[in-house]
Amino acid sequence: MLWIHKLKFIIYYNFQRQLSQQECLAELLSVFGNKAPHQSTISRWYGEFKRGRVSLSDDPKVHLKDLNSKILHEELIVRKLVSRWIPHLLTEEQKAARVNWCQKTLDRFNSGNSQNVYSIVSEEKPTKVIRSRSVSKKVVATFVSRVGHIATIPLNEQRTVTADWYTTICLPKVITELRKINPERRIILHQDNASSHTAQKTRQYLTEENVELLDHRPYSPDLSPKDFFNFPKIKNRLRGQRFQSPEEAVDAFKNAVLDLPANEWNKCFENWFERMQMYIILRGEYFERQ
Repeated sequence: MLWIHKLKFIIYYNFQRQLSQQECLAELLSVFGNKAPHQSTISRWYGEFKRGRVSLSDDPKVHLKDLNSKILHEELIVRKLVSRWIPHLLTEEQKAARVNWCQKTLDRFNSGNSQNVYSIVSEEKPTKVIRSRSVSKKVVATFVSRVGHIATIPLNEQRTVTADWYTTICLPKVITELRKINPERRIILHQDNASSHTAQKTRQYLTEENVELLDHRPYSPDLSPKDFFNFPKIKNRLRGQRFQSPEEAVDAFKNAVLDLPANEWNKCFENWFERMQMYIILRGEYFERQ
């Protein structure tokens, strides 16, 4: 009975999203396989909702006006993000662009099952690793792959990332590290749309080094591995610590990254592709699995 009750919540949620009965069935089949309800069950419940049914259970206190929150938090185990780094509510066009990016990336990497996933190097946007009144902040750029940490590079003698620093100091170190491991390694660089990344100088450098680009959708920090998986863990490890210098803070940050078990990086990339699937189902909304 509990399983049937959960399915009712999900069918109602799809009804609220204005999915057709066929779209609802296809989505349930993709998630639950042979445990998905029959078409006749979906049709019956859609009919009930259209007739204004106000409860999905025998408990009269459970009304449809309360279900959106219950469906998201208790049944689908997702939460809507309301966070400082989300710049604004997405337009329908931006949501569609996010869905298209997710679908294109899933197709390109066979939903994360392609061996080419191991060629992806994700550039994590510069992170402030120390916040202290007595010691200046230190900013680092970190590069990771499915098999682990590649490089963490601090910004020295400057406060912001520029195309000049990115192409003459940062990227050369990363590429050197990768080619020490395997000189023939294919490199697919995933980076955001910061001006230093999209500059002509950067694009020319990547072309000369035979580095492929995996583009990133604007307004989508929630589709960056750093923001949704590994680095919240690292931040928690460093929380409350005090450092005598920026250099000490950078060393502590590097050690925290290196201490993550190898299987954590693998889970990070698996979660990334699972997240793309979720955004397609949720039509590009800002959501995050708990």
